[in-house]
Amino acid sequence: MSRIMSFSTDNDFANLLDDLIDRSGYKNRSMFLRDASLYFAEITQKGDLSTMKSSDIVEGTLVIYYQHGVESKLAELRHSHSISVSSYHHNCLTESHTCVDTMQINGKVKPLKEAISSLRNTQDIDRVVFVSAPMRQEGCC
Repeated sequence: MSRIMSFSTDNDFANLLDDLIDRSGYKNRSMFLRDASLYFAEITQKGDLSTMKSSDIVEGTLVIYYQHGVESKLAELRHSHSISVSSYHHNCLTESHTCVDTMQINGKVKPLKEAISSLRNTQDIDRVVFVSAPMRQEGCC
């Protein structure tokens, strides 16, 4: 069951918010504000990867966009013992002429940050993004 919640704001902020929602691809304010609130709460409570303690355990999805020729570097990461890769997927994006690999990973923050830094500094790797999973006390898994 949905619940209606509201808040007041000035016109400048309302216009800015609507523009941000449009540019973000959301179809309505409610979904945008829900996701933004959850993301803000997660970052506030846990921090993002750059502010987490080196010894913290984190899990999430690593997304790597690249050109052919760096597959051996990615295989090294998948088979390293510094992070655990539970799932791996490769796809060729034909319109952008780019390969993309996604890996569901978990491990300590320090080796993950080191791996991301190494990948970002590798020629022909275009973009590396890590999306940490929300941390819950209980749930489906």
